[in-house]
Amino acid sequence: MELSDLERQRYKKHLQLESIGVEGQLKLKHGRVLVIGAGGLGSPVLIYLAAAGVGNLSILDDDLVTLSNLPRQVIHITNKIGTPKVNSAWERLEQMNPEISFRPIQERLQPANAESIISGHQVVVDCTDNLDARLLINETCVKASIPFVYGAVFEYEGQVSVFDAKRGPCLRCMLPEQLSAGTIPNPENHGLLSTVPGVIGLLQAAEVIKLLTGIGDTLVGVLALYDALAVNLTKIRIAKRENCPVCGTAA
Repeated sequence: MELSDLERQRYKKHLQLESIGVEGQLKLKHGRVLVIGAGGLGSPVLIYLAAAGVGNLSILDDDLVTLSNLPRQVIHITNKIGTPKVNSAWERLEQMNPEISFRPIQERLQPANAESIISGHQVVVDCTDNLDARLLINETCVKASIPFVYGAVFEYEGQVSVFDAKRGPCLRCMLPEQLSAGTIPNPENHGLLSTVPGVIGLLQAAEVIKLLTGIGDTLVGVLALYDALAVNLTKIRIAKRENCPVCGTAA
């Protein structure tokens, strides 16, 4: 399958990049990506993946749009308050790029449905805000051998990584061996600078594009830490744990 004349016009700037070109853009066109969460992180991820021409986007979220979402969840607008986030996002994205195939899934990710929802995708993007969901995404992606792009935000800071157990550690490798209720702060109890999820979501989208096209170095085995107040981006290595209960030898 080739690019149409309209697609060549739309993605002209990608085609001018030697590392992407027509071959890379076709990889994006045929890409199958699942974005879990259509909120603060999911908004920029979805907008930029759709704009980049990722041809098949699944959107999972069971929540409704609220007024307090709007400062940071920029895919949604005021007249969508009270409607499902997946439908609000779907409508906005279709207006932006009607050439993309969207699959809205108004469900909560649970152990009973995680495997069936995640399977069949090339990349999963974790745009959730709680530890239980992240651990479930990690475990399911490890079992399915699907890489997932992790993102998290807190107050003025954010972090991004790519977890692909075939090439490096999984999310569980970087967490304490003994998890407690306070391991990850509850976002409901803390504020958040509205621009931080925008920055982190853009970085997540860039990692997805790199994974689909094979260009550049992805953040496998690396955690990128962003500090909005200091305007710092720091990268630290993550080691694969031999005794990891998810991807280690005893798993």
